[in-house]
Amino acid sequence: MPQTPSMTDSAETNSKPLCVDLDGTLVKSDTLVDAILVLTRTHPHLLLQLPGALMRGKAAFKAFIASHVELDVTQLPYNRQVLHFLQEEHARGRKIYLATGADIRVVERIASHLGIFSGVLGSDGTTNLTGQKKLASLHNHFGQGGYAYIGNSTVDLALLSDASEKMLANPSTVLKRSLRKRGIAPSHIFEERANVFRSLVKAFRPHQWAKNLLILLPPLLAHHRALSVYVQASLAFFCFCAIASSTYLVNDLLDIEADRRNVGKRTRPFASGDLSPAIGLIASATLLIFGLAVAVALPSDFFLWLLLYIASTFAYSLYIKRIAILDVLVLSGLYTVRILAGGAATNTPISHWLAGFAIFLFFSLAIVKRFAELEQIRLAGKQLKNGRGYLMTDVDQMRAFGTASAFAAVVVFSNYISSQDVVKLYGHPRYLWLFVPFMILWTCRVWLLASRGELNEDPVAFALTDIPSLLMGVCVLVIVLLAI
Repeated sequence: MPQTPSMTDSAETNSKPLCVDLDGTLVKSDTLVDAILVLTRTHPHLLLQLPGALMRGKAAFKAFIASHVELDVTQLPYNRQVLHFLQEEHARGRKIYLATGADIRVVERIASHLGIFSGVLGSDGTTNLTGQKKLASLHNHFGQGGYAYIGNSTVDLALLSDASEKMLANPSTVLKRSLRKRGIAPSHIFEERANVFRSLVKAFRPHQWAKNLLILLPPLLAHHRALSVYVQASLAFFCFCAIASSTYLVNDLLDIEADRRNVGKRTRPFASGDLSPAIGLIASATLLIFGLAVAVALPSDFFLWLLLYIASTFAYSLYIKRIAILDVLVLSGLYTVRILAGGAATNTPISHWLAGFAIFLFFSLAIVKRFAELEQIRLAGKQLKNGRGYLMTDVDQMRAFGTASAFAAVVVFSNYISSQDVVKLYGHPRYLWLFVPFMILWTCRVWLLASRGELNEDPVAFALTDIPSLLMGVCVLVIVLLAI
């Protein structure tokens, strides 16, 4: 049966080489931005050389980054719809080319990993292969209109206009509008992206805000009843929530490649490519400014504790997290800083009992988090690649550190119950002894689950969703009310 002209045109179009862009198209993220984030974490001293590299041109800048950072191409957030389509076309015998402005070394490693490309085109350190330069390169290889093309942004507009078949991947609104004005209708649109607002809220980690309730602990333990005290504490709470989310965003950006290697963290918005680093940095700066603005309305001592928290978290994200033991010591200190900040915000003195109890308890919880990560890797038979400074042989020693610290917290609390200070606040302090077995039960249960590889999250977040933990919390509340 003879083919109609439209069928012939379609067959000819589908037989032409298929060229696909990389950043934002085959990969949902921007590999150059990803590499800069990895460079910031691994070689921060090289950041001073970036302006000089950029002055030599975009191609030289990309080459400089590629020479110092080797992204793990096996864990990049590939657009699964685009990749599946390319694999199908490759199986049909169609020639596919990866044509991108990314540095050629990055492009070649991705092509080698996927194994579906007949050739690659990329920036070579001299020529930045984007826009008209990429168009000229495609003309040189395939002739005018002699190729199909998949793109995602307005930079690809000239190529899409010239291509025999136009396809889009997560296209920007501006690109779709521009194509409509030119009367161009794409044959395929590959959409794989999450809602930006939802992704941003997820990146804020609102479930971690529960840690900031520690700010309310000083006035509650001091049995303050004045409403104004809790208004101050509430302002401090919201201030810490904003600052904490700001630092979480920065931490996730710097950890983007490590998170992609982690089964539990690869779905985080930045690691999965669902949220752009630019949006993350803007949101982080906005939250930081908001938090500092709120802090101005609180006592100056609170502001100082807040600055210490900010400095410590950024130091942790940039460097301290890679130093064994010091990392968990800083994490435990951040819990204690919240309590001290709560005392400063409400002008409530912090007793040495509370300070000692907090230091030992939170050091244990910080260690159990790191211990659980190592234990899960060990049970899965995987290699350690998180760059945290620990070895698999450290597991038993960390268990010893953590459990010893947990029981030290129990001892401090027991001594507090036996002290004269408790009589000033509680009418029936003997009931507080009932708190001790619940504390032992909860800490031992957390460590037991961690040793079994069943603690999959932060222990504080775990306590908020774990039914036995919540029941024990209710029992402790009842005990405190009886003691008062």
